[in-house]
Amino acid sequence: MIKVSHEGAARPGRFPRLYAQVSHLAREVAKFGIVGLGALVVDIGLFNVLRFGGGEGPMYDKPITAKVLSVAVATTVAYFGNRYWTFRHRGRTSFGREYVLFFLLNGVGLGIAVGCLYLSHYVLGLTSAIADNVSANVIGLGLGTLFRFWSYRRWVFPDDSEAADDAAIISSV
Repeated sequence: MIKVSHEGAARPGRFPRLYAQVSHLAREVAKFGIVGLGALVVDIGLFNVLRFGGGEGPMYDKPITAKVLSVAVATTVAYFGNRYWTFRHRGRTSFGREYVLFFLLNGVGLGIAVGCLYLSHYVLGLTSAIADNVSANVIGLGLGTLFRFWSYRRWVFPDDSEAADDAAIISSV
């Protein structure tokens, strides 16, 4: 049964708390996705400017360095977008702890994508360009993104003081 509040917005009659939690989570997921897409644009854009800006960019002959720099800048953009927009309502710990943990968890997410590619390419023998892209950029990126969202909520931007205490313990290890 759906009730209509005096503002005209529909809300559930039986499960208002569950509805509020799911609605809140959906907003976080949407914001997380928008921040991630923005960081992806920064990563791809900066990489291409460094490599090919003006024909031969300043790092034309250094593709790995260009990629490391573009990923570092994109990760910083993602951190600030998530800290001050996606998870702005969550508990805060020290900037240094959050930032370092954010980078480390991004590394784990990258490892998930690389692991999927390794499994597909070397273990299963699926070596085509399509197989490599599906395993790394669809399955791996998808699983890595799920991990990042969960881990950011759990450890980087904890919801309450208990989670902040857990995060502090994990970051000190």
